[in-house]
Amino acid sequence: MGKLLTAPVRGTRGRPARHGQTILAAGAVLWVPGPPKKDGTGRKKPRIALIHRPKYDDWSLPKGKLDPGEGWRAAALREVLEETGLRCVLGVELPTQHYLAQGRAKEVRYWAAVPTGGSFAPNREVDRLKWLSPRKAKARLTHERDRELVDALLRVLGDGAS
Repeated sequence: MGKLLTAPVRGTRGRPARHGQTILAAGAVLWVPGPPKKDGTGRKKPRIALIHRPKYDDWSLPKGKLDPGEGWRAAALREVLEETGLRCVLGVELPTQHYLAQGRAKEVRYWAAVPTGGSFAPNREVDRLKWLSPRKAKARLTHERDRELVDALLRVLGDGAS
């Protein structure tokens, strides 16, 4: 798990916050407990929220760039609210992702999170939200790196990878 920063990261002239040329972003793997099993012996696997972004025609996890002066956790909470309409509580930090986005380095920090209120309404950035089992979520996610976060969440929850 990544080390938490205590100082906010600042951008310049209204641009997204960056460290050198690295774009900084934060998000969450939003989950709820699975429904009860039909035989009454417990619960099914948790359900994970996936979002569809029409601009990219992809299925992903809620995330976005840090605003100037914004901290990592604040950005994750804001992005989940903006993209899903759901307020949430952040839990354990999940693995940080590093990749190239349109030829530029990007660092994205994620947390496990549970919703505490709100409701989804389609918006300019996100037109659909689906709650799926881990197996179905991994099949639907566009990027392999997001599938790895689903597995990391399952390990944290003690459900194993599926």
